[in-house]
Amino acid sequence: MILSDLATSLEALGFRLSAHDEIASTNDEAIACARAGAPGRLWVVARSQTKGRGRNGRSWTSEPGNLFASLLLIDPVPLARAPELGFVVSLACACALQAIVGDKAPVGLKWPNDLFCGGAKVGGVLLESAALEGGTALVAGIGINCASHPVDTLYPANDLGAILARPVAAEEAFAALAQETARWLGVWTQPGGFSAIRREWLARALGVGERIRVAARRGGDLEGVFSTIDESGRLALDAGEAGEIRIDAGDVFLTGAAQ
Repeated sequence: MILSDLATSLEALGFRLSAHDEIASTNDEAIACARAGAPGRLWVVARSQTKGRGRNGRSWTSEPGNLFASLLLIDPVPLARAPELGFVVSLACACALQAIVGDKAPVGLKWPNDLFCGGAKVGGVLLESAALEGGTALVAGIGINCASHPVDTLYPANDLGAILARPVAAEEAFAALAQETARWLGVWTQPGGFSAIRREWLARALGVGERIRVAARRGGDLEGVFSTIDESGRLALDAGEAGEIRIDAGDVFLTGAAQ
């Protein structure tokens, strides 16, 4: 699918497209667009990034052939609910990838925003925000390994092409992602929408009911049983005698084979 076709498809879904061959960061470009007055519902995509990043300031390998995209929304929900967008978009990613890989391998979600397929990480979501005059810009940056994957990573990694033993173009992944994002954004913005998102997210979550380790941003390493995510998206960890702990940020390490 060529970019002009993608732009037309996005317009039918109520979105606009800003496409680039090479860019520093699609998230940075989306925020810059917001500060310049862009009204939101904008997708920024690039064939490669020179300064891609993941959570906690980690570098994100941005080789051509993979998908790098950011969704810009302006005040889609009250600011207190902004973290919910990460779950909406990661759910959309999981649905899109499952449609692509079919029954070749299950697609799972590792809290808070990692995409796994066949036991290895194939993508992730980075949620960022920026204050505007009179509002807030929310940006969900998405990276999906379509043609290649990095090595020496925090978790095992893979790419869609290797999983399917066929080329998977970034445009194919993006077309599926755009459709699923439009669908789940529609659910999210309805009354009680995050409850539906949370239910569907948990149905694809890795490690629920199992013992995990969490490298928490605050509190160091924690261990216990992954009970659920609460209505705010926080991970609920049953830490035994220490009781239930709610965690709002951290890296999850599963004890099973799938990371």
